[in-house]
Amino acid sequence: NRLIGIVEEQAQALIRAAFSQGVRESGDLSAGVFDRRGRMVAQAITGTPGHVNSMAISVVHFLNKFPIDGMKPGDAYITNDPWLSAGHYHDVTILSPAFHEGRAVALFANTIHIIDMGGRGFGPDARQVYEEGINIPIMPIARAGVLNEDLLEILRTNVRESVQMEGDMHSQMACNLEAGKKLSDLLSEFSVPDIEGLGNYIIDQSNASVRKRIRDLPQGVYKSRLRIDGYDTPIDLVASLEI
Repeated sequence: NRLIGIVEEQAQALIRAAFSQGVRESGDLSAGVFDRRGRMVAQAITGTPGHVNSMAISVVHFLNKFPIDGMKPGDAYITNDPWLSAGHYHDVTILSPAFHEGRAVALFANTIHIIDMGGRGFGPDARQVYEEGINIPIMPIARAGVLNEDLLEILRTNVRESVQMEGDMHSQMACNLEAGKKLSDLLSEFSVPDIEGLGNYIIDQSNASVRKRIRDLPQGVYKSRLRIDGYDTPIDLVASLEI
């Protein structure tokens, strides 16, 4: 419950600091805390399932490129790679390490829908992914508290709403920083060095609960169909699940 409280504060800080209406008014975001292996152990109640799941998957990719033991206080990392995170360029994930007594003990991440990332945007009229906007590979947006101005200048040059874009990214970094302070306070309060034991418990309990719910589902074939507008003609999304 305390971890959920921390990440909910993280989400609310993001909303209060954000520039764009999509974050401030719609809550189009996710926020969560991850252990040193990149496993999500708590997520904010505020947010959208698509952002939560894509954020959860992306953190391991961050760690593959930037191992946690090489991170420093004030570091922050960014990507909108559609194959590693959310599926389109407007969804930007920022990851920050959290420190306690000089050691990186966890990671905080959040994903939001940036109002403008250049290009055509997300839709069926683009013929290639390169037309949809600017792709940010996993890279630092800040090192030891110093912003990556070269990256920000490239982004500002390639988007229409540069003030909202950059303001939202600052809010993403700020909310991670605040959450990290709250986590350090929690560890001090309970005199524990990290969240590894708690994380293992949460993952084990979640795994057992999900497997039980799956076992309880009746066998059979379940089908569903959804029609969306499309452009020239409607598009049918059809799915079948067999247990």
